[in-house]
Amino acid sequence: MPAPSSAPAPGRARLRDAVHRAVWRWHFYAGLLCLPFLILLSVTGSVYLFKDEINRTLFSHRTLVPVRATPPLSPERLVFIAADAVPDAQPTTYASPEGPDRTAVVTMAGPSGKTLVYLDPYDGAVLDRVGRTDEAMMVVRRLHSLAYFGPVANGLIEVVAGFTLILVLSGLYLWWPRRQGGGVVSVHGTPARRVWWRDLHAVTGFVAGAGLFFLAATGLPWSILWGDQLRAASNRAGLGQPNALWAGVPVSTVPMGAVLDQTGWALEAAPLPRSGSRDGVPIGIDRATEILTGLGMPAGYELALPEGPAGVYAAAAYPRDVTRQRMISLDQYSGQPLVNVRFGDIGFVGRGIQYGIGLHKGEVAGRVNQLLMLAFCLATLLLAVTAAVMWWKRRPAGRLGVPAWPDDRRAVGAVTGLVVAFGIAFPLTGLAILAMIAVDAAWLGLRRGLRRPATA
Repeated sequence: MPAPSSAPAPGRARLRDAVHRAVWRWHFYAGLLCLPFLILLSVTGSVYLFKDEINRTLFSHRTLVPVRATPPLSPERLVFIAADAVPDAQPTTYASPEGPDRTAVVTMAGPSGKTLVYLDPYDGAVLDRVGRTDEAMMVVRRLHSLAYFGPVANGLIEVVAGFTLILVLSGLYLWWPRRQGGGVVSVHGTPARRVWWRDLHAVTGFVAGAGLFFLAATGLPWSILWGDQLRAASNRAGLGQPNALWAGVPVSTVPMGAVLDQTGWALEAAPLPRSGSRDGVPIGIDRATEILTGLGMPAGYELALPEGPAGVYAAAAYPRDVTRQRMISLDQYSGQPLVNVRFGDIGFVGRGIQYGIGLHKGEVAGRVNQLLMLAFCLATLLLAVTAAVMWWKRRPAGRLGVPAWPDDRRAVGAVTGLVVAFGIAFPLTGLAILAMIAVDAAWLGLRRGLRRPATA
């Protein structure tokens, strides 16, 4: 009697091979779409991780000042000096120094846009004036979100993030050990051979895949459609914005994110409160900052100045310690806190997303967090390079070299169905998936038509 074989039955082996080829084709499509954007995101993300270090070195002339024994000037005096430096604009925000060696920053809004005025808090010297959208880290930030290219381009970030998740999951399936000699935890061959690049791509993807998945997942909450829907749903369920803190408070139709640069994900769409009684005398910037300091607002907070009789003093602090994030709005006449939100007041969904975003930006666990995120960014660049070389070495001359669909339609339907189901969870990604299916079907139909012999 023959010994039982451990090899899979021929039918199962063919089906498994067909599924592998179908997953490979979708992995190729996802990479074709994602990799150009992932290169941009990785480069800009790597730079933004070290924004504080860059500001303290390359731009120290406007961010650092010598510590002096003399007391700093009052915020109101600094705002007055900034207004005198940009006479055709109005002050909109005041950012307090993060420490005794840091500058104060006043944002001035005028006909040509917003200007950041950097001031020495001790003597009021104007150290620099730069357009808000021209500031180096703002340029990097807007490139990272594609905000430079409008909301449609910004929506591409959501598409790319969704396809990145597909890329990682399909890559994990392709990496999964199947008695192959390399590409699991080792690299075989030499750089002259395609197998070396394939193994390096697979091993890098295995090591860094979880990080790439995390970066894509934590970037999605900021997306233009899915992220806004998630924020709205979590707020309705009381798991994001603490709506109870706005109960009985007069509010405007202006979102917090429109007047403050960084309010945190959960509070970006929260309504800006309105001052109640309009018969009194405004308390002024100096008194507002005194109240905020007394309430425990961390140094380095941004204070939006009141706009009009119903305006409020709205302040937000976004320190590297996520748990110290804070947002307070004061009545401009009485100085009474209208809304006072600590990190612990936010619902658990909002807190979880804020933690994720903090890790994404390298702000939670110090240098270790920064270096880990940098490693994931560099690994993504390596994945892009190895994918390009691997494709170049295997593609037929004069052709794109798309992996062929298997003949087994069950495998094609099952894998494509899973991809479409994934797209339902992320609508913009789903639309892109349907578009790719349509283009792929049209292309296959065209090729079959060209191959069909002409009839008399």
